[in-house]
Amino acid sequence: MTGERWFRRDFVVNGAALLAVGWGSKPKKKEQGEPLRLATNWYAQAEHGGFYQAVATGIYARYGLEVQIHMGGTGVNVLQLLAGGAADFVLGSSPDALSALQAGIPLVTVAAFFQKDPQCLLAHPGVGHDHLENLRGKPIWVSPGANLTYWPFLRAKFGFSDEQKRPYNFSLGPFLLDKQSAQQGYVTAEPFRVRQEGGFDPVVFPLADYGYSPYATTLETTRHFAERQPELVQKFVAASSEGWQSYLEDPRPGNRLIQQDNPNMSEALLAYSHQALKDYGLLTSGDAATLGIGAMTDERWHRYFEDMVALQIIESKLDVRQAYLLNFLPNRSTGVRPT
Repeated sequence: MTGERWFRRDFVVNGAALLAVGWGSKPKKKEQGEPLRLATNWYAQAEHGGFYQAVATGIYARYGLEVQIHMGGTGVNVLQLLAGGAADFVLGSSPDALSALQAGIPLVTVAAFFQKDPQCLLAHPGVGHDHLENLRGKPIWVSPGANLTYWPFLRAKFGFSDEQKRPYNFSLGPFLLDKQSAQQGYVTAEPFRVRQEGGFDPVVFPLADYGYSPYATTLETTRHFAERQPELVQKFVAASSEGWQSYLEDPRPGNRLIQQDNPNMSEALLAYSHQALKDYGLLTSGDAATLGIGAMTDERWHRYFEDMVALQIIESKLDVRQAYLLNFLPNRSTGVRPT
């Protein structure tokens, strides 16, 4: 499967269970030369390109880092890998970070590589669905995770109702058969798949363009790791940011490693996804336009937190500042450079 994602992790439901399997323990300190391990949130794809690029081009090595990328996928719970000490970093999003905070999990976000969430809705052309509000009352195929991310936003802002929801089972078939329906997707993948399988270009509604404001492809680690080994975290963030800049310029080295990990990933989809990363400004818009790739700000985090409180997804008593750290970002760095 490509371009399909399970939008929430098990800790949303099983936060207490995750606390029991390792979050209370303190992992060993990394020894000199011991590899850093990054667990991704899905099968290898262009949406992970900057990390693969930093391995392929030796950017991590120039910072004195050896990095191992462990590919995610169905059935892989990256939070359990992090809790159990099998990963040092995982990829996530703002909703993940707030859910972890609410569950009492000591997770911190140290960089945000996608300034826009790639989440979108897809609709059929030529049937009057030219505006997002036109989908009100129409069948929409969504995953269960939508209930804790973008669906409450659509319900509040555009008057969508729960009666519209249909269970998305990772197949385009139901959407392709019903021209009055819509479905979830990522701007970097599903429009390509619709063109390949359905023979038409869908109407694409990027939710970020309508006010849905979380960071995505965020870099998360444990608070203990961030506090105990700040130099490693700062180097990894800086090198990953360079990797993403390099990937945007020439993705071929990273793509070769992506296809090694995920042989099902086609050249055509990689090319489409890479162009979409640039066309939608996923990495270079927002805070990154002035602060550089990977940037985050207090203002953006607080605004998103307040939105989620208003939607009754997150408790207002939480301290959102415990969900992230800004001091590892390249623009906040103390001059960390390649070794």
